Amino acid sequence: MNSRAFDCHVLALSCVLFLMAVTGDTVAWAAEEHPPNIIIVFCDNLGYGDIGPFGSTLHRTPALDRMAREGRRFTHFYASAGVCTPSRASLMTGCYAQRVGMHLNPRDGIVLRPISPYGLAPEETTIAELLKTRGYATAIIGKWHLGDQLEFLPTRQGFDLFFGIPYSDDMTQDVGRKLGERYDGRRWPPLPLMRNERVIEAPVDRNGLTSRYTHEAVRFIRDHRDGPFFLYLAHAMPGSTRSPFASERFRGKSANGPWGDAVEELDWSTGVLLEELRRLGIAQRTLVLFTSDNGAPLTGKPGDFSRGSNRPMGGRGYTTSEGGFRVPAIFWWPGHVPAGTVCDELATTMDLLPTAAALAGVSIPADRHLDGHDIRPLLLGEGNARSPYQAFYYYDADQLHAVRSGRWKLYLPVSPFRRHPHFRPGEPPAALLFDVVDDPGETQNVADRHPGIVARLSQLADEARRILGDRGVVGREQRPPGKVQNPTPRLLP
Repeated sequence: MNSRAFDCHVLALSCVLFLMAVTGDTVAWAAEEHPPNIIIVFCDNLGYGDIGPFGSTLHRTPALDRMAREGRRFTHFYASAGVCTPSRASLMTGCYAQRVGMHLNPRDGIVLRPISPYGLAPEETTIAELLKTRGYATAIIGKWHLGDQLEFLPTRQGFDLFFGIPYSDDMTQDVGRKLGERYDGRRWPPLPLMRNERVIEAPVDRNGLTSRYTHEAVRFIRDHRDGPFFLYLAHAMPGSTRSPFASERFRGKSANGPWGDAVEELDWSTGVLLEELRRLGIAQRTLVLFTSDNGAPLTGKPGDFSRGSNRPMGGRGYTTSEGGFRVPAIFWWPGHVPAGTVCDELATTMDLLPTAAALAGVSIPADRHLDGHDIRPLLLGEGNARSPYQAFYYYDADQLHAVRSGRWKLYLPVSPFRRHPHFRPGEPPAALLFDVVDDPGETQNVADRHPGIVARLSQLADEARRILGDRGVVGREQRPPGKVQNPTPRLLP
């Protein structure tokens, strides 16, 4: 079925059944009887200011605008890392990537490359593995990026279904050839589309990924409408390339070049999912989150080709700036999440595992410490609910750059400077303190005015170093990643 016919099919059926849904959903959600379905829509490199509910005037995002009117925007929501692999590891495990060994490795650096011997250790517990103990059907559709060897694939980490690519869409065979021996680039295969543990297409046409992922997601929802189900829809777009990809119906249609085309197709995709939930009468039993893995790495003047926006956050993706870590987030759950509301408390992607576990009535394994928290009070808009974080840490790989507590963010005097948003080689490092509530652009250093706050946040940083490590220091609670011998490329059978 093509995209236009698919849309018509959804809309036609929704006209018949929508009134039934709004006049009385006959399926009342009760945690002890029917835990909620959970959908996480995870974009790649989407900036804080790239969608209408968070200030974009360039990109048309009517579905997300409606989602925000019917849901709850989180304006201080953080990816737990500023780049792909560590960020996804944190979402899956509820831990900082440093704790689970997915922040840096000697072969690939920060992000995993094709044919890497490393991946998320099978001993770690993912959201999918926890929810399966409660009878959830589980699926990841899209980008995995936590290891492309069989031992590390999603099907070995709690997912019943994997339909997507095992790493970033820019890790193509041509890129591998240019890298040569670095990262074993000459062995990289054509970009593989996989179903479960088999490559079904290579190279995959990246222009069609958002549309194909959307259709596959709708199919999974329909097949498991009686629930409960967990769907992790990890889009490849807007992506890591200078010219993002979109299907023909969206290419050249936005006011912001390829980046805008990709964003507007992501909006369409989200609208299709939400409409399907309404059509099936399961909206009130389904929690949906729309967010991003980190901020937009390429930013510039409006209208520039392939440029995202992190405004009003300062800095870009792949750094520890607010623009790199703070991402748009909309939670939607009709009848449970208060409509048209805003949460200004700090929360992170690490909170998704403990919150999902609590909603499903699943116990967290007692043999491990999580860095995330159950944020149901924030999610459900309970009165006087406050962020559970005493401190939140901004790491660049194995180097601790900054710590936030309350409204204050302290950049530590670190050296050498690797992708630091403020320090440059040759400059003497110094502590920088910003009020990231009133100054999210990080423009006014107020360290001299608040020495007591600088001292308190410095002590919090010392605790992170002891537990999670810092450059040259191994934390006492760090665990190793998974590793295999003799990794092989993912190829067509």
